[in-house]
Amino acid sequence: MGFFDLFKGGDKGSAEKKAQKASRKETSSSAAVAKYGARAADKRAQNYDRAEALAMLAEIGTADAAAALLRRFTFTLDPSITDQEEKDVAAQGVVAAGREAIEPIREFAAKAESVSWPIKILKELVDENEFVEEIISWLDEWDTEYAKFIDPKLQLLVELEEHKHEKIREAVEPFLEDVNETARFHAACAMFHQEDPAAAPAILKILPDEESFRVKNKIADSMATRGWLVPEELREATAKALPPSFAIKDGKIRKA
Repeated sequence: MGFFDLFKGGDKGSAEKKAQKASRKETSSSAAVAKYGARAADKRAQNYDRAEALAMLAEIGTADAAAALLRRFTFTLDPSITDQEEKDVAAQGVVAAGREAIEPIREFAAKAESVSWPIKILKELVDENEFVEEIISWLDEWDTEYAKFIDPKLQLLVELEEHKHEKIREAVEPFLEDVNETARFHAACAMFHQEDPAAAPAILKILPDEESFRVKNKIADSMATRGWLVPEELREATAKALPPSFAIKDGKIRKA
């Protein structure tokens, strides 16, 4: 072995040691996540034990730690102030993981009974455009048929009411015909919030068969407020379906 070979061997040995050290660190991190994750998700654990576990997971800051922290949003505690404090810590910990947390959030939201916290956390991690497109992708997993539990769908529709984006109109339009009245109402709200008169035909087409006065009134009032033109081919059917306090005049819905 030559003189320089000694240094090459030393470099190789150093690299192996670094790899081994990194492997041990990863194993240690995984063990810590498993340990603290179980405690953080245990509703029956002592409050201080659960709080310590949440803090440790937040400090680890990996995708696995973020996934473990998200499990804290699957249950509530009494008193409510303790529940809120723990969830705030968990949320901050997920945010601290940065973009590594996006996939765990996505996976959690797909199965969650409520997506209010995933929505709040996601807002802290991505810009407006990416946020809206992510919410739309979550909504795409839902259909308009009857389901026993639809809270996440309603939460997503309500969230989209607060944003303007070129993809929102197309995303929420199918829910104008949802079997659930609340879903139809918020779909209409989100459609109108886009301030796009081209949405009028799709919205007005549901009016003749709509049974909910709340939805009918929302459509009529929003059309009147915006002064959108009612397509000529829809005017007769729309006029018959309007709530009593509205009428069509000069091609537009107006308050009678």
